[in-house]
Amino acid sequence: MYLLVFYVFGYRKEVVLNNLHLAFPEKSAKELKSIRRKFYRHFVDLFIEMIKSFTISEKELEKRFKYTNKEIFKEIEALDKSVIMMGSHYANWEWITNIQSKTRLKCIAAYTRLTNPYYDKLVRKNRSRFGSEFVPTSRTIKKMIDNKNNGTLSLYGLLSDQSPHISKTHYWAPFLGVEVPIHTGAEMLAKKHDFCVVYLNIVKTKRSHYEISFEILAENPRDFKDYEITDTFLRKVEQQITERPAHYFWTHKRFKHKDKAPKQ
Repeated sequence: MYLLVFYVFGYRKEVVLNNLHLAFPEKSAKELKSIRRKFYRHFVDLFIEMIKSFTISEKELEKRFKYTNKEIFKEIEALDKSVIMMGSHYANWEWITNIQSKTRLKCIAAYTRLTNPYYDKLVRKNRSRFGSEFVPTSRTIKKMIDNKNNGTLSLYGLLSDQSPHISKTHYWAPFLGVEVPIHTGAEMLAKKHDFCVVYLNIVKTKRSHYEISFEILAENPRDFKDYEITDTFLRKVEQQITERPAHYFWTHKRFKHKDKAPKQ
């Protein structure tokens, strides 16, 4: 599949290389092309893993997606408040579907609804096999409010590294050295509802094997300056990418609005 995707179809090869040029201007053309090849091998692995997620057992998933500090959930639960978990398009974020077995908090993930209703229902049903609930992004805020009113303590998973709609951008900041619009929804919601903020870290240790860990970024988000939590999250994602750049999702156009950054 790698040979087909990379050499025959050339799926978004230029997009990936342009992204890498922007993120790592100090690297040579040879180094960037090496990272690109490694990325496509990971990209194909990720595609196969997504297909396998329809049939993989929870026992098998436990072997391949290891939680290295799951005791942190006891600490989080002791805060007696809901949690926003900030993650990124790094390694394999899809396999976190078994997180519900690690905590008493109700686990809910925001996702982008698919255009085809049949496939949307199929994917949502599959992702919910191990107890987590998947809610379309457009309904996430309502879900938070309903759970808060019902006294349901929850953990909300939000991928916060994607590019927001330019008309809804409140904040611009450097990401991998490029000035881009930044999603601030996770921080804004955490401050509004006094939710704890946790960082999700995933490391690929070998093919189809990952280690996952968590770090509390803010127990009381209202004590932080505006965008301070978001900036901390971005620096952690950058560190992940810098250490193992091939495992980031380079096919998405994260820097597409870079030329629209407001003048200083």
